[in-house]
Amino acid sequence: MSEQLAGERASAAPMPGQVGGQAVMLIPHRTSGLEEATLPPDYQRILAAVRQAAGPVMAREVGEAVGVDVSVRAKLEPLRGKLVRLVDRGWLRKLPDGRFTTRL
Repeated sequence: MSEQLAGERASAAPMPGQVGGQAVMLIPHRTSGLEEATLPPDYQRILAAVRQAAGPVMAREVGEAVGVDVSVRAKLEPLRGKLVRLVDRGWLRKLPDGRFTTRL
């Protein structure tokens, strides 16, 4: 039984991929049995920051919550990319005005 569980956890974990010759961690699509723990730690912190907000948030607000220097655009844009990636994979929702919120 424990071997079966270990196998299921391994198959649910994000698989590393190759981009430009470097190994990267792929963000899995959200499914009913998939937990946040399968996401890399920085993505888990982003999700937690969006959840703790009183309502939909802008990327700048998420950056402040996770400790990104939001005054530097070059540091804010990668965070925005991660937020969009979480939207694309079904972990978050992006509103038409550009704010992010959790899925219902």
